[in-house]
Amino acid sequence: MKSPETKKKRGHLDMEVLIGYILLVGVLLSVLLLAIGLFWHWTSRGKLEIEYTIKGKNLFEFLRLLSQQMFSGAFHPRFLVSLGIAVLLLTPFVRVLASMFYFMVEEHNWKYTTFTGFVFAVLTYSLFLR
Repeated sequence: MKSPETKKKRGHLDMEVLIGYILLVGVLLSVLLLAIGLFWHWTSRGKLEIEYTIKGKNLFEFLRLLSQQMFSGAFHPRFLVSLGIAVLLLTPFVRVLASMFYFMVEEHNWKYTTFTGFVFAVLTYSLFLR
């Protein structure tokens, strides 16, 4: 017989499952976008090599440029590769954000919410650095 602490309430969100899905979807979506972009580049140019520089940009500048390309309708292989890289970089960011909301909303554990909020703030700050 399970103790009351190990029983899951009906409708209770399981943290490990949530984090697992976030990481799985983020990595698989990133790999899919990268593979499609590289395949498209290979079929149109005959080589897998893409001239690519991200130097001098932080993640949010990179995302701003990516969104400008998306709204201008400039779809090309490099756009898909950039989108795959952005999804891969944002996956841990979303994971920490989900953890923070989980501890705040589901668990009402303010100590873990504060710790996770601090990690989220440091991660956000680090993504603004060049």
